[in-house]
Amino acid sequence: MHFPFLTEARAPLTQEIETVNQHGERSLVSIPAERPLTVYVDKRELVTLMTLGARPEWLVLGYLRNQRLVRKVDEVESITVDWDVGSAAVKTRSGIADIAKRTEHRVVTTGCGQGSLFGGLMDELDAVTLPEASITQSQLYAIVNAIRLQESVYKSAGSVHGCAYFRGQDMLLFVEDVGRHNAIDTIAGWMWMHGAAMPAPDALAAPVFYTTGRLTSEMVIKSAQMGVPIVVSRSGITQMGHAIAKQLGLCVIGRATNRHFLCYSAPQRLQLQPELAGPRLRAVA
Repeated sequence: MHFPFLTEARAPLTQEIETVNQHGERSLVSIPAERPLTVYVDKRELVTLMTLGARPEWLVLGYLRNQRLVRKVDEVESITVDWDVGSAAVKTRSGIADIAKRTEHRVVTTGCGQGSLFGGLMDELDAVTLPEASITQSQLYAIVNAIRLQESVYKSAGSVHGCAYFRGQDMLLFVEDVGRHNAIDTIAGWMWMHGAAMPAPDALAAPVFYTTGRLTSEMVIKSAQMGVPIVVSRSGITQMGHAIAKQLGLCVIGRATNRHFLCYSAPQRLQLQPELAGPRLRAVA
């Protein structure tokens, strides 16, 4: 397999600005950077992504993967990011067939830093088969705790979403961006570049996504396309996200904070250990 050449473009993740508080006091605070990255595929402009810019090459590769414009990683020869002009030049080995037709219908998705899905992805869901994998309640708690302890732009500057990829309870990658869809696309790109070194899923090391944002249809679809059968969020789920998760047998766990959670779908993938949840609080009369 021929992996693509990727530049390693970097940009500052935060910027200091001066603020004035309610007492008229001035201070410097950090805010997340947000910058446009226009993606060109074989010199054809495809889309402009608003991004933090932490791992732009993985973001672009994962975007192409999750939009089903590229089916295999070795179809991409190189991705060159130049922050001076805010562009990412993608060179494929054989071009993308019918790219104009495949990208003419775009659905703008919900959420901050709005994402988009090109038409036709819903039609491909019937072909998705998720691995037979599960997670224990103790592993779920370990994942939530790992996120709590993770150093992040959010802790220093706020206003970003984070996503992480786990195998079992082991965090392999943590990514932040202005939109959760960008963060999950970045993980998708990383997975393609590192997939050959990953062991096959099993009951004790299930692939798990964690996201700080709500679980929309876009997040569920992208997770399923990438072969991830379990998704965890500290937020909730939308109706369409829930319907797709049930259709695919994808386990969605939301409202996951401390030792609380709600399993919205595929509970057979969650091995409950209620004794770990602590005492049930009694209602006060």
